[in-house]
Order: sequence, then C-alpha cells, then structure tokens
Amino acid sequence: MKKSIQYKDYLLKSLQNPKKAAAYLNAALEENDPKIFTIALKDVVDALGGGVGKIAKQSCLNRESLYKMLSKNGNPRLNSLTQVMHSMGLEIHVTPQKIDHRKIM
Repeated sequence: MKKSIQYKDYLLKSLQNPKKAAAYLNAALEENDPKIFTIALKDVVDALGGGVGKIAKQSCLNRESLYKMLSKNGNPRLNSLTQVMHSMGLEIHVTPQKIDHRKIM
C-alpha cells in the first residue's frame, strides 16, 4: 500500500522551489484578501526560508514581531515585507492592471 503524504508536508516541499513559491504568493495576492496573502507568506517562510527564527535573523527583524506579522491577523508593513522577501531571495514587482479598454470609453 502506498504511503500518503499530508497536504501541508506536500505544500511545504513544493514551496522549496523559488519559482513555485513566487507563483503561490502571486496567486494569494490575486485573491485581494490580505489575510490569505499573509498565510501564504507564512507557508513560504516555513518552506523556503527555513522558518520564522531563521528569517527573523536574516531580515534583521524581531522574531516576535515577525510571528505577529505572519499570523492570521497580521498586517505586514511594506518595509518588513520587502525585508522578509529579500531574505528568501524573492522580490515584489508592480505591474499595470489588466484593464478592459472598452469600458473606459
């Protein structure tokens, strides 16, 4: 009989790939819900960054503050977010919205 893999274990293993981690975070952003993005970011920190303690050291952030930032009710500031992303080898980019130009006229 095949041994099944727990979803969270599978997710964290998948997110060890920086391209998959970036795609996961981008998909979370598309939901337009900061809580969903924060949960996704915590998953990526656990998988790609080696956990909150390691990322706190690498990003020069207080460990307790980082735990709070990554909680379900966390609200990361842009500066903290970019520090965390940078410590994991990821970047944030801004792109124009996909606008239906027919609706503008």
